[in-house]
Amino acid sequence: MAGVGPGTQAAPRRDGVRREPFRSHDPWQQPASSHRLPAYSFPEPRSGRRNPDFRPRLHRVIIANQWEGSPRLTNRETRDAMKRALVGTMSPAIALAFLPLVVTLLVRYRHYFRLLVRMVLLRSLRDCLSGLRTEERAFSYVLTHALPGDPSHILTTLDHWSRHCEYLGHMGPVKGQILTRLVEEKAPACVLELGTHCGYSTLLIACALPPGGHLLTVEWDPRMAAVAEKLIHLAGFDERTVELVVSSSEEVIPRLRTQYQLSRADMVLLAHRPRCYLRDLQLLEAHALLPAGATVLADHVLFPGAPRFLQYAKNCGRYRCRLHHTGLPDFPAIKDGIAQLTYAGPG
Repeated sequence: MAGVGPGTQAAPRRDGVRREPFRSHDPWQQPASSHRLPAYSFPEPRSGRRNPDFRPRLHRVIIANQWEGSPRLTNRETRDAMKRALVGTMSPAIALAFLPLVVTLLVRYRHYFRLLVRMVLLRSLRDCLSGLRTEERAFSYVLTHALPGDPSHILTTLDHWSRHCEYLGHMGPVKGQILTRLVEEKAPACVLELGTHCGYSTLLIACALPPGGHLLTVEWDPRMAAVAEKLIHLAGFDERTVELVVSSSEEVIPRLRTQYQLSRADMVLLAHRPRCYLRDLQLLEAHALLPAGATVLADHVLFPGAPRFLQYAKNCGRYRCRLHHTGLPDFPAIKDGIAQLTYAGPG
């Protein structure tokens, strides 16, 4: 059987239909050359009769690169490939560039990270598991380990609980010594405490009061006030020495003179929310509850901080200011302080 070559015609098939070699009419499909691969197309449908209008549809055209031996890509495919290659190359480089910064921040602020873990994460987890607050669990610990009627032993037990069990966020022994010394030096007849918390600072003030002194403490949280009330009674103080009011400071201050028979506060301790310090101080001034020479103490003025309160006290001209630098209990590297203001009068 003779082959089909140049200048020869294709041999007829048994079905009688003459088959011609395929020639594409697409101008983009050029004849195969020495450095390009032919285009691939779908084969013609197998039928007994050829459709003269049949035009093969290209499945995919691959043009080989003569030097690299890899198929050429379109512009869009090339851009996508370059982006993927760039991202894959730059991501480790960016991570390595930021690694020293991350390590430096972790080392420098490790104390704040530990505080965040103990005071927020672990506390929230234990609250959910036990259904009790940290202060309620601390009071249960005090009941089983402290001596009733001994305020000093109760305070030491609370310090031990905060140091070894759960962070309590209380005033702590270092600030407690400053508060006790100031109360003993000033010997106030009436002390107003805004922010009872668990009752730690309340016991410190009650122990340092002169004979016949009275302490009025205000707490807005009922559950916290219940714990503080039990702790005050456990220490042996009655309502004649310590009076606990469950309400917000903004509502109590205007009614101190009429409802609670408090005409003047020789000493005021601000220990609730630092953002409310300035508002409450101005309320005390507006209702003339601060006599000349009264002492105002404000805790946590550096951490988390009360900048507007400190700025007002320094610039208004009615106070002599002093700042006692301390650290947070159990975290002495985190700087905090107690602001001592001496009221000079309305001026």
